[in-house]
Amino acid sequence: MKPLLFLSQRIPFPPNKGDKLRAFFVLRHLAKSWKIHLGCFIDDPADWQYVDELRPYCEDLCCVGLDRRWAKIRSLQGLMTGTSLSEPYFRNARMSGWVNGVLRDVRPSAAFLYSSVMGQYIPFNGPLRPGRVVMDFVDVDSDKWRQYAAMRTGPMRWIYNRESRRLLEFDRTIARHADASIFVSPPEADLFRRLAPEVAATTHAISNGIDFDYFSQSAAHANPFPAGSRPIVFTGAMDYWPNVDACGWFAESLFPEIRNRVPEALFYIVGGNPTDSVGALGNGPGITVTGRVPDVRPYLAHAALAVAPMRVARGIQNKVLEGMSMGRIVVTTGQGLEGIDAIPGQELLVADEAGAFVEACVRGLLDPSVAGLGAAARRRIEQDYSWQDKQMAYERLLAGGVMLPADSPVS
Repeated sequence: MKPLLFLSQRIPFPPNKGDKLRAFFVLRHLAKSWKIHLGCFIDDPADWQYVDELRPYCEDLCCVGLDRRWAKIRSLQGLMTGTSLSEPYFRNARMSGWVNGVLRDVRPSAAFLYSSVMGQYIPFNGPLRPGRVVMDFVDVDSDKWRQYAAMRTGPMRWIYNRESRRLLEFDRTIARHADASIFVSPPEADLFRRLAPEVAATTHAISNGIDFDYFSQSAAHANPFPAGSRPIVFTGAMDYWPNVDACGWFAESLFPEIRNRVPEALFYIVGGNPTDSVGALGNGPGITVTGRVPDVRPYLAHAALAVAPMRVARGIQNKVLEGMSMGRIVVTTGQGLEGIDAIPGQELLVADEAGAFVEACVRGLLDPSVAGLGAAARRRIEQDYSWQDKQMAYERLLAGGVMLPADSPVS
């Protein structure tokens, strides 16, 4: 098997959140046909326990600790050098030394980069350049910063707008040097083609799959909720700002009216590392903030509704796919649905305005006519979201054979 350099901004395990999930399933698949040399950062101390879980997939493994506080301070270098803040945030001498050693001593046939910030470790010009470089951007992160800026005022708006511009410049540079650039959905790929038309021909979409045997109602899960309640569940990393914003909006602006109309309704926020603002939501009537849980499936399996009230989002919301796979009635916004092939009103409910979202949730809780949405959602997942098809697309791009047409993305 040929050697492959695989760089990820975060340890790709456990596959319990969006970025780790996609990275792990790609890593696991590629390990069948490549000798993987994996370099990644660990920014959550709890994740060190999972390093040994990755060794069976890797020929070589370099995990570098990343202290978020110091990384934020280091990121300010970008203001002085004219770069994005994201680049110095993930700049590390140990990682650079390890990558250079792999490039020099192993001479990998290809490199797979997961998140554009890892592109700074690849010498695109010169003898150490890997034979082929595939860049999985996943999302158009620069546009996420633009959305952040639109919801801020004062200095933070300026900083976020600046990061949007600088990160787009950096991403375009990486994309010009890479042999292929991948995004998580056709809308993401189309947006990047508009922002970076010079790389349109090498820009592709490969959507996420879902392990629908794992996220299935067939397994027996103990009910974590009080008897007689109608639980509404949100799952996700609770230190991720779009999730923080979504839960805050739902808990403070929507849930009181839902509970007024459905007194049995409870709202559970399920996910690790809740911020102080998320933790404070647990003081509200009927609201529980669980923090990190060993398994989200019991919460989804017994939920009356799975909600994704996203107001800022890019790419595909795995929380929506997981809720659908578990056969739940999912209520989301247009932002949360973007990139997902599901029919509103037939496989899930979609609403954007506060009043409409409340009505959709109440309908999902009380209206028998929508009871079949969960089963229809599960069928959609089984039909269109197998990981196997997605993984073969990565193989084709890394092999450098027939490229995927830019106008015919794999989704």
